[in-house]
Amino acid sequence: MPDLSTRYLGLKLKNPLVPSSTPLSRQLDNVLHLEDAGASAIVLHSLFEEDVRNEESMLERFLMTPDTFGEAAGHLPQRDAYVSQLDGYLEHIQRLKSRLSIPVIASLNGSSLSGWVELGQEMQEAGADALELNAWYLPGDADLSGEAIEDRYLTLLRELKGRVTIPVTMKLSPFFSSLPHFVRQAEAAGAAGVSLFNRFFQPDIDLENLKVVDRAQLSTSADVLLTMRWIAILRGRSGLGLAATGGVHTAGDALKMLLAGADVVHMASALLLRGPAALKEVLDGMRTWLEEREYESIEQLKGSMSQQNMADAGVFARAAYLQALQSFTPPPGVRY
Repeated sequence: MPDLSTRYLGLKLKNPLVPSSTPLSRQLDNVLHLEDAGASAIVLHSLFEEDVRNEESMLERFLMTPDTFGEAAGHLPQRDAYVSQLDGYLEHIQRLKSRLSIPVIASLNGSSLSGWVELGQEMQEAGADALELNAWYLPGDADLSGEAIEDRYLTLLRELKGRVTIPVTMKLSPFFSSLPHFVRQAEAAGAAGVSLFNRFFQPDIDLENLKVVDRAQLSTSADVLLTMRWIAILRGRSGLGLAATGGVHTAGDALKMLLAGADVVHMASALLLRGPAALKEVLDGMRTWLEEREYESIEQLKGSMSQQNMADAGVFARAAYLQALQSFTPPPGVRY
């Protein structure tokens, strides 16, 4: 039987399948079911810095204001009895650590310097084995350069790494003008890994009611290709751990990511659609594929089809785009 173990963020994992940050991780039972299905680690749902700060402002206004009318104050919760989002998140980490045998990776979505540092420290103290930072910022200001945004991310990372000792991985978007350059800078700033790519939920327009609405857009297997390409390009260019996320629904999807060079493969949409059984199906399918081709381990497979190991490096470069366009043929019966 092939050895499915892999290393990511300095952690030895029993296999490469790691549930990504989803609402499923909010409930202890859900996480236990994922562990039973074969998950090698768990990335928790994100704690949003904005939510924590807004909640703190609300508490300051309603529970700490001394001149509240006595009769009205009797309807407010007692400060000591109120469990904040941050307190609940930290308690959840502690609860998971006491019940799981797999690593727990906390997830922080923050925007300010103090937010990263303070919240990251508390997650470490609660027992998190590693920390995933989601540093996405929407640059709506035309005077703000791409370089300034990248400097902002790196400054946050450096400050956090000056305070915490657990491994930190950055969850990145595909919207960088030079992704390999930024990844190299992130490694120099103290990152232990990168997770590619963050899928942003985009606002939509309701044509019937003429209003902007938010809808969750789950991935499909077609989304694997963007991540696979960049994983293949980055493999071997740094010592960072590489996590592939987005579009992994089948064993074939996961195997492609590993062949390209991923150390771990995140799953999210498939779990939301089909539950923990989806993870077991992918894991069983991977094991069967490896056995049929007489692979001895995941390490033997990992990165074997990355750009650095391909005789024709152009398959992951611009040349592939030209070849795809030139080789396209329309379906039968379609006339132009």
